[in-house]
Amino acid sequence: MSSASGQLKPSNVEQPKADFRVYRPPQSKGGAPAELPEAYFQPSAADLKAAQASLSARTQALVNAPLRTSVMREAEDKARRAKWPTATIRVRFPDRTQLEKTFSSGDKIRAVYAFVRGSLREDVKPIKFVLYVTPPKRELKVSDPKVRDLTLFDLQLAPTAVLHLKFEDESLNHFDVPAALSPEVLAHAEDLPIPPDPMESSPAPSGGRTLGSSSSSGSAPASKYSGGTVIGGTEIKVPKWLKLSKK
Repeated sequence: MSSASGQLKPSNVEQPKADFRVYRPPQSKGGAPAELPEAYFQPSAADLKAAQASLSARTQALVNAPLRTSVMREAEDKARRAKWPTATIRVRFPDRTQLEKTFSSGDKIRAVYAFVRGSLREDVKPIKFVLYVTPPKRELKVSDPKVRDLTLFDLQLAPTAVLHLKFEDESLNHFDVPAALSPEVLAHAEDLPIPPDPMESSPAPSGGRTLGSSSSSGSAPASKYSGGTVIGGTEIKVPKWLKLSKK
């Protein structure tokens, strides 16, 4: 239909895409908070290997620290900053709603506070809140001189970090109180992606089974043969110095 000026008005104007994301609280089928299986918290072989590699790298770095010059340290720091130019910050509300936005690693923490405050309902915007990380709990207050002048990279929030939010008004901090976000922000809410099942994402190494695994006909009892021990169908070789000497 034409307007008074004789020009046609578009009926469906595409809205600009939001530069943030909102995730609804994870819910189970019954409506209660979703519980992750115990297996989710058990480290896989790959996790243990990565942790050991990280520990070895940190130990080596401490050993070699006195040998590195200030120029070398500055070069390494510059390389890390270039590698992580952005910091994706996810702010978790008391009801487990999560607000996510990507900042520049050179931004200060005040940029995150401004974004969160601008996303709140009008009646909640005047209420003070604090952002903190865990564990251990470390509050990131704009009033703290040890925090306000540091970049997100310096605060170790790059490339990604999860911050928790706590209001000064305790009535807003209850688990059953919906996140005090504006209707415009909540209109972009989506379901939180389900974490992958570690049992499916960590297949057993080819050529054998992991310790404690069972065969198709049931778990095999531990027994000894050929100088070794069989556990779950896998032979574990015993060092010669542990074998009993034969009389």
